[in-house]
Parts: sequence; C-alpha cells; structure tokens
Amino acid sequence: MTTAVQKFTLEDVRRFLYREARHLDDREFEKWLACYRADAEFWMPAWADDDALTRDPQTEISLVYYPNRAGLEDRVFRIRTDRSSATSLPEPRTGHNISNVEVTGREGDLVHVRFNWFTLYYRYQSTDTYFGTSYYTLDISGPEPLIARKKVVLKNDFVHHVVDIYHV
Repeated sequence: MTTAVQKFTLEDVRRFLYREARHLDDREFEKWLACYRADAEFWMPAWADDDALTRDPQTEISLVYYPNRAGLEDRVFRIRTDRSSATSLPEPRTGHNISNVEVTGREGDLVHVRFNWFTLYYRYQSTDTYFGTSYYTLDISGPEPLIARKKVVLKNDFVHHVVDIYHV
C-alpha cells in the first residue's frame, strides 16, 4: 500500500512553491497565509559582522522573525490597512522566480526542501532584485501541504527598502 508521503513527489513540491509565490505576486495574502500551519515559524536571519548568518532568532538580530502564523497574519493586516511605514501607495509589484528545487530529507509527514529564488520588485519607477536560498519544512499529512517552517537566506549585500514578506 502506497501512503500519501510516498506519493508526494518533487513535482508536487514545485507546484506548491509556485502556488505560494503566485499568491504573493497576485497579492492574495489570505490564500498565501493558508499555505502555513498555525504554528509555522518564518525566519530570515541577518548577516553578522563576520559574514555568517545569525543562528538564533531569540537572541540575535533577524531581518524577519515570526514564531507562528499569527505574526504573519498581523503583518498582512498591516499591509491591507496601510498601518505600516513599509507599505503605501502605489502598491509594489513583484515577480517571484524559483529554481534548483531539491528535496533534502523526509521524516514521516515532513518533507525538507531547499531552493534558490529571486524576486523582481517594482515601485516608484524603479526595479530592484532580491535573491537567496530558502529552506522549508512541509507538512504533507493533510489534503494539501502546509509550511511548518520557513527559513529565508537573503543574499543581497544592500537593500534599498525595508524587506517585507512579499520580497522573498
């Protein structure tokens, strides 16, 4: 008998990642939030002075850190209600591009994924590029995969704007 975990393929992973990215590009933030488990951690460590990533979001600086989806929900609320200094009109336009998708491990209903990405960001007649590597833990125990953990490594040396959820 084949289980759902055994049937979950690299193509299924890609399809899920493309859907999550599309929700950001289309500013469908509620659908994007639905890609996350309630206890999902979202972490973007910062680069320390020694050119190494910070290792602990509890004791070191992070570019973004939400210990669960409630933090992401609050962020979306602020974007939607213009209660953020990082968000104003005109709304930014983004194009997320994903490559080099790998399944790096499986533990029961959890699938570990690594991929490279770059995002084109347009606002105020200017286009910026953000790029990096992401590490996801996907929970595939339900009818649709859900992100249990997301670690985003932003590789830009300089960013022109406050980094937000739609950049990565």
